[in-house]
Amino acid sequence: MTDTVANDTPNAPAISSGIPEAELTRLTDEIVGALKSVYDPEIPVDIYELGLIYKVDIADDRTVAVEMTLTTPNCPSAAELPGMVESAVAAVPGIADVKVDITFDPPWDQGRMSEEARATLNLW
Repeated sequence: MTDTVANDTPNAPAISSGIPEAELTRLTDEIVGALKSVYDPEIPVDIYELGLIYKVDIADDRTVAVEMTLTTPNCPSAAELPGMVESAVAAVPGIADVKVDITFDPPWDQGRMSEEARATLNLW
């Protein structure tokens, strides 16, 4: 089975996993922490708080699939960010492999940013 960590989905259903619950919680927390260490070079907010991460799946074999977007299809960091995400998540102990997919469906907008990101960017 696959466990999903979706940004901004507080009512996501519980999904069974072959990974023990405590270990899954640790992996989830550390993956989110890793994602928060990645910044778009042109924006002083991490990609998680910016709302660029749409979905994270953790498979029983500890392979992680990250679905993310960019602020625009013409983002100057488009070539860099997926590799930065892959490296950050792969550094989490216990992760076997990481795959990063870029999507523009739905397109990113400022409504996806956290309150912390809005405050940092003075967007109220």
